Amino acid sequence: MNRGVKRGGASLAGHHSGRGPQLTLVIGGGASGKSAKALELAGRSRPRMFVATGQALDKEMAERIRRHRTERGVGWETVEVPMELAAWFEEHRGRYRVIVLDCMTLWLSNLLGSGVPNSDIPERVKSLLQAIQSMQSRVIIVANELGMGMVPFDPETRLFRDLAGYVNQQVAHAADRVYFVVSGCTIQMK
Repeated sequence: MNRGVKRGGASLAGHHSGRGPQLTLVIGGGASGKSAKALELAGRSRPRMFVATGQALDKEMAERIRRHRTERGVGWETVEVPMELAAWFEEHRGRYRVIVLDCMTLWLSNLLGSGVPNSDIPERVKSLLQAIQSMQSRVIIVANELGMGMVPFDPETRLFRDLAGYVNQQVAHAADRVYFVVSGCTIQMK
């Protein structure tokens, strides 16, 4: 039974009935354990791909990327796709049994940092979700939940937080399963 949250009478359950969960969202705060949970959910199915959106733009981020690669261990192919995710998913349709995409929030930051207007973001997310939903692979998306803290002081940060929230809502709406991770503990929300 697909237990989608209802809002305004419309089911928010995923759109892959009969095929088992195809799209999973793992969301949580920074260093909450969400990436580890995504890898756990991916299991040992092969071939498997880790799609990283982070870019090594400074020493700390380069070290973080290196550490994450080591933690994943062998058996994972890794590709860095900081911007053109929909095109990557379309191009690699059918090649992998499971794909972990980590993370949507860095992808959003990359898009905005490259000059993509805020108004284009919902369509970019829609294109990405369409590409993912056309695949036979299980896809696990990792995202940061930014809306549970204090209201940011400056308007630019508030706008980013709100936009990230809207992106997360789009993904959660399309997902078959949604997990929330805090302090290494997981709650299945959908």
